[in-house]
Amino acid sequence: MTAATYDVLGIGNAIFDILVQTDDAFLGQHGMAKGSMALIDEARAAAIYEAMGPAIEMSGGSAANTIFGVAGFGAKAAYVGKIKDDQIGRMYSHDIRAANVAFTTTAATDGPATGCSYILVTPDGERTMNTYLGAAQDLSPADIDPAQIAASSIVYLEGYLWDPANAKEAFLKASKIAHDNNRSVALTLSDAFCVGRYRDEFLDLIRTKTVDLVFANEAELTSLYQTDDFDKALAQLRGDAQLAVVTRSEKGCVVAAKDKVTPVPAFPVKQVVDTTGAGDLFAAGFLFGIVRGLSHEQCGRLGALAAAEVIQHIGARPQASLKTLAQAAGLPV
Repeated sequence: MTAATYDVLGIGNAIFDILVQTDDAFLGQHGMAKGSMALIDEARAAAIYEAMGPAIEMSGGSAANTIFGVAGFGAKAAYVGKIKDDQIGRMYSHDIRAANVAFTTTAATDGPATGCSYILVTPDGERTMNTYLGAAQDLSPADIDPAQIAASSIVYLEGYLWDPANAKEAFLKASKIAHDNNRSVALTLSDAFCVGRYRDEFLDLIRTKTVDLVFANEAELTSLYQTDDFDKALAQLRGDAQLAVVTRSEKGCVVAAKDKVTPVPAFPVKQVVDTTGAGDLFAAGFLFGIVRGLSHEQCGRLGALAAAEVIQHIGARPQASLKTLAQAAGLPV
């Protein structure tokens, strides 16, 4: 196998985040299911934006957040996601390239605007997302560069890609190219509501080994197997997946391999401010550990460290050097 140009390449919905702190009453007034991600149209996006208070704006998207974190640990990272050549799209492109991430996806010159997610953060730190996919939904197989995929040790895909049909085809094309070149494919299930929409298809991706590594949180796992029994769902996942990681908030995570389950504690935090990006950054730390050949426990510790950093402030991108934090915690980077 030839040496990889990139440690991790992420493919996802390129979404610009607009975050605001609010209360549960606002969610109720606007018919939002707390803690979920809902897909919205342009008119709904405009209505929510008008009703929101002062916002913080930054480039985002689940897989992009993960890749930002991977680069923050010092790994070689690349990202594939569709934006439009508009003001927000240019800001998005600048942000991700400034983080030392290779981003070469051709921007659309017509069609919908660059995608945006309107994220409401309640006092308990929970985030509720309303996502207008915009240009992101036009990611297609033509945007997948076979040479770039073949040159990436791990290709990381987000479950949200299963919403737009073209992106689904791009996902499958990337997975095949990766496996044809003896590379690994990772998938995050993204959201319990997303799992509800595509349960059978996600199970098929796992069982047919279209993906090699699965990331899920507790709600996504129990939704996948339609049971409230965590241990039962975990046993089923171990039977289906080659390797899986399930995050459990303050309980830490479990790394589920065929031969054993490795529990890893969460990192202590002073205060949970905003859970946006917690799972994304956990995946960043874990993937970094995998490409560095670390143990499952060390991978989990790196993931827990990155998640702890991002939930202590607003926004899904780290505000401190993940590499420096890992070194201070005695973790290999």
